[in-house]
Amino acid sequence: MTERPRLCFMASHSTLAMEAAALLKGRYGQHDEADADIIVALGGDGFMLSTLHETQHLPAPVYGMNRGTVGFLMNAYAPDDLYERIAEAEEAVINPLRMEATDRAGATHSALAINEVSMLRMGPQAANLAISIDGRERMAELVCDGALVSTPAGSTAYNYSAHGPILPIGADILALTAISAYRPRRWRGALLPSSAVVRFDVLEQEKRAVAATADSTEVRDVVSVTIRSEPKVAHRLLFDPGHGLEERLIREQFV
Repeated sequence: MTERPRLCFMASHSTLAMEAAALLKGRYGQHDEADADIIVALGGDGFMLSTLHETQHLPAPVYGMNRGTVGFLMNAYAPDDLYERIAEAEEAVINPLRMEATDRAGATHSALAINEVSMLRMGPQAANLAISIDGRERMAELVCDGALVSTPAGSTAYNYSAHGPILPIGADILALTAISAYRPRRWRGALLPSSAVVRFDVLEQEKRAVAATADSTEVRDVVSVTIRSEPKVAHRLLFDPGHGLEERLIREQFV
């Protein structure tokens, strides 16, 4: 008989998620996250991102069940047959982006982003950004509400809302997408190899303050931001058969 995996249930603060966690712990038991074979995340996409960040040092993959809203990174919630579902699940491995942001005080801040790193204006004035790729200036001036660099896994999130492209999960590509570009007018962005190092320099910093955000980690009043893929960090997600990230990314384009 195959030994059943040790499960650690982690839940968001929503009533639905906490009620589901109590039921599942009673049925399947609860192990400490450091000893678990599988992390089961109960919540929405935001909670899945925070769970992946929190458990990235652990070998256990994460199996999510939707107790939130959209649930793009989650499986459907059902309390029955959880061991069987996990045994049949498909694994997706994704690498995050690393953001290195320098603020006006000269401090450097580092953070990882599973979905995207975004630059956003902080006040009424549009942001003014210079963009360099691999040390070569590609755009001397982008006047906009902001810009972002997205992974394939995050391409259906903020990136898609900003009219950026949806990227296949296995593509070695990053999306650089402008947010409400004013000059050059209607510039939508670019597709870059995943090895690219993207640098934003903030022009007219005092007049046009900008904040940089890696998933939920924000750095305000930045003067420069460098973004690159972080292959040393690998997040493992489990999906029910036929409902993996690749299928979801394709399906999203035909809604």
